[in-house]
Amino acid sequence: MKNHLLRLLFCGVLVILAQHTLAQDQQKETISGLFPGVRFSQFVNVVENKTSYRFFYRDIDVDTLSVNISAKENELEDVLDLIFEKTALHYSIDAQQRVFIHKTEHFHTALSKNFFDPEESPDSLVNTQDERYLDRAYTGNKLWTIGEEDDQGHRDLATLTGRIFSLKNGEPIIGAVVFEKENYTRAVTDENGRFSITLPKGRHTLHVQHLGQYQEQRQVELLGDGSLIMQIDESIVSLDEVIVSSDRLSNINRTEMGVETMSIASMKRLPSVMGEVDVIKSILTLPGVKTVGESSVGFNVRGGAADQNLILLNNSTVYNPSHLFGFFSSFNGDMVEEVELHKAGMPAQYGGRLSSVLDVKGNYGNREKFHGKGGIGLLTSRLTFDGPIGEKTTFLVSGRATYSDWLLNLVNEKSDLNAAGASFYDLNLNLKHYFNDKNELSFSSYWSHDDFNFVADTVFNYSNRNANLNWKHYYNDRLESEIILGIDQYQFGIEGFENPLNAYDFDFDITQYNLKAHFTYEHDDRHTFHFGMDNIYYDMNPGNMVPSNEASIIIPETVNREKALETAFYLGDRYEINDKLTADYGVRYVIYNFLGPNQLYTYADGLPKSEATVTGEEFYANNEVISTYSAPEIRVSGRYIIDNFTSIKAGFHTTRQYIHLLSNTSSVTPTDTWKLSDPYISPQQGNQISLGFYKDLLLKEDKLEASVEVYYRGLKNLIDYRSGAQLLLNNDIEQDVLNTDGRAYGLEFQVKKSTGKLSGWLSYTYSRSELQTSDKEPAEKVNGGSWYPSNFDQPHSVILAMNYELSKRANVSLNTNYSTGRPITLPVSKFYYNGAEQVYFSDRNAYRIPDYFRIDLSMNLEGNHKVDKPAHASWSLGVYNLLGRSNPYSVYYTPVNGNLRGYQLSIYAQPIPYITYNFKF
Repeated sequence: MKNHLLRLLFCGVLVILAQHTLAQDQQKETISGLFPGVRFSQFVNVVENKTSYRFFYRDIDVDTLSVNISAKENELEDVLDLIFEKTALHYSIDAQQRVFIHKTEHFHTALSKNFFDPEESPDSLVNTQDERYLDRAYTGNKLWTIGEEDDQGHRDLATLTGRIFSLKNGEPIIGAVVFEKENYTRAVTDENGRFSITLPKGRHTLHVQHLGQYQEQRQVELLGDGSLIMQIDESIVSLDEVIVSSDRLSNINRTEMGVETMSIASMKRLPSVMGEVDVIKSILTLPGVKTVGESSVGFNVRGGAADQNLILLNNSTVYNPSHLFGFFSSFNGDMVEEVELHKAGMPAQYGGRLSSVLDVKGNYGNREKFHGKGGIGLLTSRLTFDGPIGEKTTFLVSGRATYSDWLLNLVNEKSDLNAAGASFYDLNLNLKHYFNDKNELSFSSYWSHDDFNFVADTVFNYSNRNANLNWKHYYNDRLESEIILGIDQYQFGIEGFENPLNAYDFDFDITQYNLKAHFTYEHDDRHTFHFGMDNIYYDMNPGNMVPSNEASIIIPETVNREKALETAFYLGDRYEINDKLTADYGVRYVIYNFLGPNQLYTYADGLPKSEATVTGEEFYANNEVISTYSAPEIRVSGRYIIDNFTSIKAGFHTTRQYIHLLSNTSSVTPTDTWKLSDPYISPQQGNQISLGFYKDLLLKEDKLEASVEVYYRGLKNLIDYRSGAQLLLNNDIEQDVLNTDGRAYGLEFQVKKSTGKLSGWLSYTYSRSELQTSDKEPAEKVNGGSWYPSNFDQPHSVILAMNYELSKRANVSLNTNYSTGRPITLPVSKFYYNGAEQVYFSDRNAYRIPDYFRIDLSMNLEGNHKVDKPAHASWSLGVYNLLGRSNPYSVYYTPVNGNLRGYQLSIYAQPIPYITYNFKF
């Protein structure tokens, strides 16, 4: 009995102690401290350091919130009630002391009963480091443990690598910024969505931000080196995306200078003729990028010619980036994901052009579900489908075409173009197959075709054909490779049939076969190496004219076919010297071989090349090496961060170009031909030195990005032409060209505002582009050997692009464009020689056409943004050339009654209204 009483008493004491302990455990932690107008993030840091509470919120929700309270052993709920009293914010606290700040009044902190897979335990999910297979609510709140603890404790830092994917389509996200605010450490994802960031071991909040996506964050416990795969969602309701770079952090942090990134979302905000999203016209709003006139094929970057730009579409070279002689871009906006322009120098893996690289990245389809979108405009219609094929394959097919010739009636009602006709189409087919986490194979293809006739008896046509296979292999977290095999082709033809006796067919084509191998190796947290090889085999038909019927008396003419092999090896390294200084340097070594079969004249040494100085002929067999050029190309750039909002950059780059455009017009036309470097026409050479200053400004709640860049470019072995040069069907083009030197220099200033209802940018460019006949040229000297402006020298340019958000469903955009008129050569007098009247012209490009000025206005109207709608629709409407200004494209002279009369040609001499209906499902 006594033993039973002792046992009962002992059990009672245990119960009392347990209840007392439980009561202590359930006692809530309190908050104490003085917070005199501090930011909410500072308040959170204090609470998290003194308690076990952990906060989860979006920076944008609390960006303007300040805390002005004094707390003394107050419960957190009471403190938060006071802080959020006059705001739209709410909070929820779960059983694990996690505090969620949100704008939703009803917020569930508990997981659903069926959240975890029945066959998969919660523990197995916690240990995974690939969030693509987890619930979105779970990934946003989970604490990710990365790496393993180092028992020896030798390292205080750890490197986190990973990849970021789009939740919408499963594709890697390029240019996303991963940053940690406390140490202000950041990284930018590459073309495969990969990033690498080094942080002190311990707990961190990682922020992920990208143009067009929500800003998200992840809580990580960094024990050692490890990896994490993340997904971020697309922002559907955000309409303030008139931004040129991915965000302000990459503008300050990026090592390269003169790199501009523009998403398709920002392009859609810009007014454009006929309402089509236009890649080329969009980049013309950037500083340093110009064109010689409206509806011109191509563009000029920092004083360079249009043929000095390398234009890539999913790694395929596009020779003619336009439709209808420049009215529309070749790229269908519905399949474009992002556009990147390198204008101050290019990374070592790019080459073959002097001025810039325009890299257009297209979509490969959605991995989650089937989608479609398109648009119906006044002149064109387009349709795109994409989605999964099974579990591991995606597709995208996109098409665009015209259905009316009425546009030409608006160009100039008094011209012969009223009888003209025009049509085009383009098609894209992209496929991607994911074998496993280490291997993926993609196929990209592009076809386009244009027909155009000025008058009923002459028809022009031109087309692009591109296709490539791309195999990506990930060896491990540090090494990856990309092997590309492709073919690119451009051709044009002219058919003349006014008179059966003179009917003819003329054609030109160039085909290049590509084999590229690119490797990326992250050696450690300071060195990232890029290396590989690039092979291009050229096969070109410079021109061929034959009679088009049996009655024609046209004599067939054919220019010798040209072949060449261009092989490049390159190595580059991005070296993070310290937290402030980063260098990006590399070398590209190119070997170029001009190949037979061919037949070339030999000329007397030291004399101009002409028929009179020919000394003989030489014949070369098929694939025989006729001439070889080889040289290294140096690429160096660096960035120094002065503080969190300021950096300076500098760069030096040398480039070579082995293919030349033969054109005697200011604007590139589809009838221009190309020429490969040979024993007489040397590769073009260029070098550029540039310096830039970048500053982010905080004005109240607005964020401004300001940048200033200056540059100087020296150019050699450019092609200019003797007076009266014949460019078509000329087997001896070396007799009509002049070896020319060039120089270009300038300043680019830009201010961008990417937040608030009013966003946009203002840019000013001062740029000079000049030419001089080379001292090595024994023939005639243009302008007596003095420097003279190039055809695309336009010293002053001002661009103002603004977007105002009327509501979440409507925005208005305004684009203002001013530039100096381009140079021209004018007849200045007439004289009589041997009884005939002759015209005397000024020095080359001694005068200018009037300055250019244009204002465009557009409005985008969205439907409601309910995510579960089966389809979404929008309208784009506006006016191109709102003021109806008759901007001159060119000036020409025609004799009238014995007098020489001057006339001005304008492409858009009146306002051009447009309206487009867009849809997606």
